[in-house]
Amino acid sequence: MIQTERVYHHLEPGDSEGARFLVERLWPRGIKKTHLKMDGWLKDVAPSAELRKWYGHDPARWEEFQRRYAQELREHREALDPLVEAARRGDVTLLYSARDEAHNSAVALKEYLERGLRPARRHARRRPTVH
Repeated sequence: MIQTERVYHHLEPGDSEGARFLVERLWPRGIKKTHLKMDGWLKDVAPSAELRKWYGHDPARWEEFQRRYAQELREHREALDPLVEAARRGDVTLLYSARDEAHNSAVALKEYLERGLRPARRHARRRPTVH
């Protein structure tokens, strides 16, 4: 399971959080690096500075932000490797600092990862049953 958590809510990992990764390009304000318990800081999976500035946390731009961010992620697939490997082993928590808990890059990243980690469904053709 992949989940998101605002970094200011839990500095210490909980029992069900699994591997914890900060997925922000910038370190969260007001938090000492020694106080945040995590398995890694993955700056390269965060949106580019240009995309982050364009989005500006404007919910009206959310769908387009998700599309553009997914394109950036496709161009830098190798940056996702630690998250994909951790998700295959167990639970993963994506840590973020944005105030908007519904429209932020960690939420978009979670959705992107979940789409990519879903097992491929095979659409077998069924033969009609003859009675």
